[in-house]
Order: sequence, then C-alpha cells, then structure tokens
Amino acid sequence: MACLAISLQPVNGPDILLQTRSWFPVSRALAAVSAFRLARLHLARGKQQQSAAAASSSASLDAIGDDPLAAGSGQLVVGVESQYRVVYRLVNSIYVLGVTTAGSDHAAPAVHAFAVADAVNQAVSVVVAACRGVDVTPEKVHRKYPEVYLALDLVLHGVGSVRLSQILATIHGDNLARMVSSSPDAEARARGADSWPTVEHLAQDRHAAREGFSGASFELPQETLAAGDEFSSNIAPATTVATGDEPPPEEAAPVEKDPFAASDLINNKPEEALVGGFKKNKETALVVADPAAALAGLEVTTLPPAEATKPTFIGVEGFEGDYGGIEFGNEEASLAEAFEGFNAPFGGGLDASEFVTTTKKDHKDRDISGLELLATSGQPPNAATGTPLENLLVTKRTEMTAPELFIAEEINAEFKESILVRVGLKGTIFLRTLPLNKSAGKETEFSFRLEGTSGMKRAALQSNVLSNLQNGLFHVRTVSKEEPIPLLKYSFLPKHSPLPLRMRLVKRHSGTLLSVMIQYASNPMLPQPLSNVTFIVKLPVDPTLLNVSPKAVLNRAERELRWHISDIPLKGPAGRLRARMPVDQDSKDGELEVIGMVKFAYQGPFTLSGIKLRPATDGITQFNEVGHTFSSGSYLCI
Repeated sequence: MACLAISLQPVNGPDILLQTRSWFPVSRALAAVSAFRLARLHLARGKQQQSAAAASSSASLDAIGDDPLAAGSGQLVVGVESQYRVVYRLVNSIYVLGVTTAGSDHAAPAVHAFAVADAVNQAVSVVVAACRGVDVTPEKVHRKYPEVYLALDLVLHGVGSVRLSQILATIHGDNLARMVSSSPDAEARARGADSWPTVEHLAQDRHAAREGFSGASFELPQETLAAGDEFSSNIAPATTVATGDEPPPEEAAPVEKDPFAASDLINNKPEEALVGGFKKNKETALVVADPAAALAGLEVTTLPPAEATKPTFIGVEGFEGDYGGIEFGNEEASLAEAFEGFNAPFGGGLDASEFVTTTKKDHKDRDISGLELLATSGQPPNAATGTPLENLLVTKRTEMTAPELFIAEEINAEFKESILVRVGLKGTIFLRTLPLNKSAGKETEFSFRLEGTSGMKRAALQSNVLSNLQNGLFHVRTVSKEEPIPLLKYSFLPKHSPLPLRMRLVKRHSGTLLSVMIQYASNPMLPQPLSNVTFIVKLPVDPTLLNVSPKAVLNRAERELRWHISDIPLKGPAGRLRARMPVDQDSKDGELEVIGMVKFAYQGPFTLSGIKLRPATDGITQFNEVGHTFSSGSYLCI
C-alpha cells in the first residue's frame, strides 16, 4: 500500500497521534511530519510579513487564517535528502496527514498520491465519527483515543467501504475487540460470500475425496485377463465361401474432415513435431549443474552500514528521545561535528522569528523604561533565606576523589536603546575525569540526572561518551583524559532565557558635540550580585577632549572607553555612565554610530538557566559537582 504513515497534527500544540507501517521507521515518519509543520509555520510567517502593515503586532503566527496550507486539502513534498510526499486535509483545527515516498518515477507519485488521499479521507471519517461531528478538537480526540488508534491502524493497512462503515458504526461501542474482529465478517456478508466456518467442511470433504481417489486402482486382475485370452483363442473364426452372387461392395461415403483437427505430422510423429525443435545444449547443462554460475549475474543488495543501527535523537515536540536503545559510538567524532550549530552567539542559524520581536517606535519618553520595574522586583525564589551565600559555595578540593561535573553557560543579548531585540543562552556540561595516575586504566562510568530543562530548545550529545536513558537520565562512559570533556551542549528558547543585566544606550548629537550615556540595572533574581563588570563604548572618532563620569579608561588605539564597576547591587537605582566629547562631523550631516558592550562573569553553585545536576539514585553520589560559570558573550546595546 502506498500510505506509509498517518498522523493527526493540531494547528497549535504537539502531535496527537502517529501510526506507521511495521516496516517503515518511526524516525523517518517523525522527520516528515516535523518538516510539514516547519513548512506550514514558515509559509505562515512569510504571509504575515507581507501583510504586516495592516495586521496587528500581536497577531499569532499560528492562526489558521494566516496559514497558506489552511485550504481544505492538498499535498506537499518535504525533506532534503529523503523526500516524502505529505497529503493533508484540514478538519476544523486538526491536520490529518498521510505520508508516502516522493520517488523520481513520474507515474508512481500520481498513483501514491491518490492511494494516500483515499487513506486520508478514511482517516477523516474516523476522526469525525469519534468527535460526533466536524467540530474536531484535540480534547475530543483524546477522549476516544483507543478507538481512534485502532481504527487508524486498520485504515493504514487497508479497508474497504463496507468494513469502514462497520468500524464507524462500532467506534462508540463498549467493546473494542468487536470493532476489530467483526468487521471482516461484515465485509464478507456485504459481498454475498459465506463465512469460512460455513464452508470449511466442504473443503475438508474435497480434500478427503482427493486423497481416496489418488490411492484407488481401476486395472483388471491378471486372472481375469488370462481367462479372457483363453476364451478368445477357443472360438474359431467363421468362414464364408464366395459363390459369385454377392452384390458389389458399396463405396463408403466421403467423410468431411474437421478443419480444426491436428495435422498428419502431429498424428503420425508427435515426438519429432513437438520435441524436435528443442536441442540439448551442453553449456546450459553445465550452468544448471553449477549453482554459483547460475547466480553469477544476480545483483545482491548490500546491507546498511553499522552506523544506521545506532540510536537516533529525535527533537520533535511530543516525541523527544533517542530511538534505537543505548549504544556508544565506536568512531571518534570531532567536537565540531558533534556540536554543529552551537558555536554562533544566538544559536547558529536560528531564524529571527524565535526571538522577542518588537515594533520600532520613536520613543519620546527618555526615561529608563523597564529598568525601574526590574530593579523593584521581589525577592528571588532561588535566594537563600537566613543562610549566608558564602556557606552555599562549593569549596574547591585539593585532591580529586571522584569525577567532577560543571556547567559553563554563555548569555548573548542585543538591545536597541532599552528594547530587547534578541537574546540567546547556550551552555555546555563538562566532565573532568580522575587523573591517569589515579584511574589505574579503568574507565569512568556513572549516571546522572538533569533537572530544569523545560525551557531547553536544542541539545546535542557527544554520543561516544554520553548516552540518553530517557526521562532526564544520562549515562557516561569514557577513558580518563587530562582535559575536561564536553558531554552535552544545549540552547534555550528566547522566552526562557533570563537576562542578568539590562542596559540602555542614549546618545545626543547636537552640532559638533556628542553626548553618550549608558544606564544599567541588575536582575534582582540573580543568586548573588555581579562583580567586576566592564562596560565598553566604541567611539566613532578619536576624541581630542573628553569628559566622563565616573572615571574611565580611554584606549586610543581601539577607540574604546572602558568603565570598571566592582559591584552591581541587586536592588537600587539604575547606574549611569556618561561621556561627552567634541566631534568633527556636524549633526546635520548624519548620525554617528556608537556601540555599547558589557563583559561580566560569574562562578558559583548556581546556573543562569536554572539547570541542576542530580545523582541518578537518591543517596548515591557517583560524581562531584564543582562551581558552575556563566559569562557574557555578545552583549550589545546600539
């Protein structure tokens, strides 16, 4: 059958159901369904950007009206290396998808598309019957999930119209087995055929008669044949004397020949007429005698490589996990290949729609906007109450007694004045093994648990060291090394990426005088205040006169102005850094570009993202958790 998988995909939210044929890999079906979702969202965003002048800035990208694929039905080819044809049909707010291959044959896609469209229409009938109408919602489908699951499994393997009507009639019954087992009998009765128990005895009688006739003999015994020969020899033949008065013999009437009768050649010498044209060939006899020579021209399909049997990580929402079991890679993959896409500041190719988008406005209000609100927020939930923070810090051990794990995170942000344009948080979990002189040649092997990963967007494992055990459990196995080993790299969603510091850059260019001010405020939810923070301003010119407040360091070679702030309190008024200088360019000739940057770093027992490392089993600790760090990457304000 052409249909390889059937899926129910809501317009908003995770997939409800995915049914595949037994020989079709689930990972490929998930890739095709996920590619359809991405294509649908991409087309919806493109259409909304074209009509952005008339639409509201708070319009949802996932709205049905903005979806170009929101037509009643259609088909779409998805995938890059392995292409699949997805036939879809929209029922209220749920897409019913049918997946098949998109081959290079010009005739096969048309045949597959019609066959898959028939399966999709049958699946739509099942969903509508389960929801008692066209008002199909994910909640109604979940109420009848077992019935829908079994019915779509039957549809995927092929059912007729009579059997489908029987399934739809019994989908709201109390007996699921009746829906599955009674359908074939109903289809046989609709065709006018008898059921197998009714006609089974006829087949048994025919088989017994054939066995009896095959062993029966109809030849006469030898005694009967001998008696007949003796009787025929005793009878003398009657002789007649010719007297000459006999009438002349009558001529026999000519017999009309059958025009369809066999020729005389076949009647007289059938062996020569039928077999004479086939000559024996010695070469053919040798080929038949040698099986290897007979199979020499056959093409044998090569087996897939060993890499194809390794577990595959699927990041589709609702189906996350490693499919294929726990395996450690034998080949040594490079760090660039294992963590491809995590080197860029904002996630390595993430589209701009994933960041916080705002509408550009001419802000006439020149106050610090949201910094006062951030500075007056309540007590952070992670802050320790009644216990000094110094007591919570992990003390550094002089001698390593167990493997050590720590997390290093990097926060990247970009502000347009006081508006956050984009943000990206990425991190890496490192392993520091025991020294070679203490490990005694033994491998480092233990398990740990990750908590606080609800806001994680992407993750990549170094498969030859780390394996995913599902439900947040991970297993480590590696040899001892001198340098820390990166186990896992991850990136967070922009809306779940906390900002440790908010900042705003204000510049005034009046005539030939340029004034610059940076306002900043710390996030009160931080576990402890930021210290040793450096603010940098890229100047457009090398100033001849400069007035700053507070004191700053000027680097004329780089045209940079640096302020070093020893400590930024969690609460309190926003800080201000000011600079004023004369420039050669007049304000009438255009604005000068000024860029502000900030550098900071933190080390302690907490992470910025809230991710925590826990033992796999409570009470049994197989590793030591040392100080975590987070620092600023590309932290700009323009």
